[in-house]
Amino acid sequence: MTRSRQSGWQVTGWTAGLAAALATAIAGATPAASAEVLPDPRPLGAEVYEGWAFDTCHAPSLATLRAWNSSRYRAVGVYYAGRGRACASQPNLTVSWMRGVKSMKWRVLPIFVGSQSPCVRNTNKKHVPIGGKPFSQGQTEGKDAVARAKALSLKKRSALYLDMEAYDLKKTSCAAKTLSFIRGWNREVRSRGFFPGFYSSAESGVRHMEQARRAGVHDLPSVMWFARWSGKASLYGEPTLAGSAWNPHRRIHQYKGNVDVTHGGRKLRIDRNKVDAPVAIIK
Repeated sequence: MTRSRQSGWQVTGWTAGLAAALATAIAGATPAASAEVLPDPRPLGAEVYEGWAFDTCHAPSLATLRAWNSSRYRAVGVYYAGRGRACASQPNLTVSWMRGVKSMKWRVLPIFVGSQSPCVRNTNKKHVPIGGKPFSQGQTEGKDAVARAKALSLKKRSALYLDMEAYDLKKTSCAAKTLSFIRGWNREVRSRGFFPGFYSSAESGVRHMEQARRAGVHDLPSVMWFARWSGKASLYGEPTLAGSAWNPHRRIHQYKGNVDVTHGGRKLRIDRNKVDAPVAIIK
């Protein structure tokens, strides 16, 4: 989800290696009888948004969002925390900004860019690798994700999205370490009353999560945000995901990236998204 990211990259010949990585993950997980089917998140307290969204490097000013009221967008993805966040300077991202967004009836998709896979493909993310204790590191960063969200006035039952840039699934030990970190992050975020979402390339992290789901691995994401820059939004036509997986109201498709768009005289460089998923709940 960084500006230099390549989304939707293709991989082949990695099935055997991924199976080995999944076996390692399953050894430390609670066995499941079958792939989990998730319920509608709304009765669980989620606030679901269905419609168009964009994400951009720096949180736009309230004046810019007001100008963008003329657009079809009604939700914005913001990079609110994480040691791997490229857009570290976020002068607009405050409690008053969150409440101003809420007053204008915009929705927020909070994105946490934490440690990245040791075999991450984006060279700009290699400086923040997952370490030697991936599950506990994921828990530590999940705790931080929740604390930072609460500091921005986000309530329990909000969705928080972990950004994991594309990584090499052929490297089995790396894939297993990455999955362990993701599971630790998810468990911690979920235990603190938030919905753990997950963003990655459809042909990388998202494929990995679907394979783990089919294998019965627990502590997987509650919401799937997949990047496939096809240019056409297709929430439930993604080939790497089973139709029943992360359904209903648990998907976001990032279908086009790095485009310059102007509304109301205000230009932003954005990624385009179609959403049917939980968002932030702002106090």
